[in-house]
Amino acid sequence: MDESKATPKAVVLSAILHIGIVGFLFLAILPCSSYENVVNALGLPAWMNPITCSKPLELQGPIIEATLIGPTGSPPPKAVKVKPVPDSTPPPPTVPPPKPAVEAPKVKTLPPPPEHVDVVDQERVVADAALKAEEAKKLQEEKQRQRQSELDAQAAKQKEEKQKQLDALFAKMDAASAQTKRLDNKAKQARQQMEDLKNAQDDGQPDLPAATQRQTGNNSPNSNLADEYAAAIQNAVTPNWLRPDNIPAVPCKVDIVQSPGGDVLSATVDSSCPYDDAGRRSVENAVLRTKTLPYKGFESVFQRKLTFTFRPQ
Repeated sequence: MDESKATPKAVVLSAILHIGIVGFLFLAILPCSSYENVVNALGLPAWMNPITCSKPLELQGPIIEATLIGPTGSPPPKAVKVKPVPDSTPPPPTVPPPKPAVEAPKVKTLPPPPEHVDVVDQERVVADAALKAEEAKKLQEEKQRQRQSELDAQAAKQKEEKQKQLDALFAKMDAASAQTKRLDNKAKQARQQMEDLKNAQDDGQPDLPAATQRQTGNNSPNSNLADEYAAAIQNAVTPNWLRPDNIPAVPCKVDIVQSPGGDVLSATVDSSCPYDDAGRRSVENAVLRTKTLPYKGFESVFQRKLTFTFRPQ
């Protein structure tokens, strides 16, 4: 396209645009009554009026004629809000409340030192202090001695209790040992009795003493029925005898009362018996436990009251 032809056309269009803008601004500043006058003059219908003016307020009553003074056509000025101006006046100074009066502490005045120091009073104070210290020391030592005595008593009591326990234990051990010895004696007596019975069976002679006693002459060719009767009583009583530990190996005489048939009624140890009370009671009990002494075959030498010489085995 030729630039020489395009330039006038652009200028024309720009001019038309500016004219249109100016005309639009002109129409904008016209009052609405001018538009109504133009529409009425051209006889155009009311709907073609782009701007419709508001009708004035009509009130009933007589028409009032008035003459306006001053600029009547201009509207009243708009109210302008005025910003409040801050008060730059400084506030009055604040007065602090009065402080309560603080009383100054009273300082006690010490009495003046004595002009002449009493040396005697000082020595008495020192002596009293030393005496009190000595008394406190003695009291502490007394408490320690009392505490030590209590500990010693408690230790002695515990030692005594332990000694009692040991004594009780030793007593039990002694009783067990004595029981063991008694059982051993019984066992020995039983074995001796078995040996006596065996010797009697071997000799074919019933109710004879043991071989140790036969060696004394009781079983000699000159023995009589009375000696055999004494040996038979010895063999009957010995198994029932519980020998104490301190019995000496010496004979003991016993006075026996029996009924016909050999039933023992009483047994009393003779006063010449060398045994102690326990040994004497053991011999008497042995005769009483036998209950029935040998009788058959010894009727000719039987005595209701006889003195029997018991020989420990």
